[in-house]
Amino acid sequence: MIADRKDDHVRHAVEHRRAQSGGNDFDDIGFVHHALAGIDTADVTLGVEFAGKHWDTPLYVNAMTGGSVGTGEINRQLAIAARETGVPIASGSMSAFFRDPAAAPTYRVLRQENPHGFVMANVNANATPDQARSAIDLLEADALQIHLNAVQEVVMPEGDRAFADWPRRIEAIVAAVPVPVIVKEVGFGLSRQTVTWLRDAGVAVADVGGRGGTNFARIENDRRAAADFAFIEGWGQSTPSCLLDCAGLTGIDIAASGGIRSPLDIARALALGASATGVAGVFLETLVSHDTETLVRQIRTWTDQLRNILTVLGAHTPADLIGTDVLVSGEVASFCRLRGIDVASLAHRSLWWRESKVREGGVIHD
Repeated sequence: MIADRKDDHVRHAVEHRRAQSGGNDFDDIGFVHHALAGIDTADVTLGVEFAGKHWDTPLYVNAMTGGSVGTGEINRQLAIAARETGVPIASGSMSAFFRDPAAAPTYRVLRQENPHGFVMANVNANATPDQARSAIDLLEADALQIHLNAVQEVVMPEGDRAFADWPRRIEAIVAAVPVPVIVKEVGFGLSRQTVTWLRDAGVAVADVGGRGGTNFARIENDRRAAADFAFIEGWGQSTPSCLLDCAGLTGIDIAASGGIRSPLDIARALALGASATGVAGVFLETLVSHDTETLVRQIRTWTDQLRNILTVLGAHTPADLIGTDVLVSGEVASFCRLRGIDVASLAHRSLWWRESKVREGGVIHD
């Protein structure tokens, strides 16, 4: 049953991706263009510090699948793409492996095909510390993702209905595992209150996983005989809203996933405070519709285009994007107003950023 569900998820995710039209809340985020701000592309580096590690790029292949023969083949191809491009990669939920050890090869292939890459294992918040350690061991994982998906579970016909113990279980896993823990939502967003709790619990990274990309409420509703949960499909906060809600929090890295469609969306997320960005739906559609080589070309193209965007914005590194002037409008601005977040100052922040760099002894290139 769980293998069939994993195959259903992939099928519905690709179908929904192909049917998507219009924009999302990333379109409410714009950069103020300063025509003389540009730098030399040769002076741009895309390296970031993330979860105590150095990554050569702020882009990673986020959690997708595993647990069936078909999804194991998808993981194999994703791992090859990650190996060839040098981007980190996360496994899908490893619950199928916990229920049936015979599913192990569908996940293990991520490490077999990518022996030297940065690989993240993925478990749900009901996992025990022993299960978390076994997931890490299976993939020789460099980090562990714990996904939060209460909304998905309540719509899923066979899903969980008990979530009260999740905080205690997260604390237990953090205390038990030898690698950084990343807690991520699956498309409904993390609030500032939630991220603050995660930080205080010792979680290294919060992936806000906001609304705007793969919609698991819609996917699970499609799997219901009566399809009677359509009213909940718009639940949650978008990724840009989550990032702005978490602005200024220290002591935890923030990752952004959910609705990232292009290198411009990556730049927008980084400018709103993300240290790294995860992509799943776009890459899955490319792989299923084409092949591994096409996905490799896409990731390389996105990396080059992101470097060019930083060039125009005058950002030597992804972290420098926090000093760009950003315009927030539409639904995101409405969210911020209701949450008491001042977005007007973001449109002028390059002034204080330059001043802070000068005070720190940094070099400002005009």
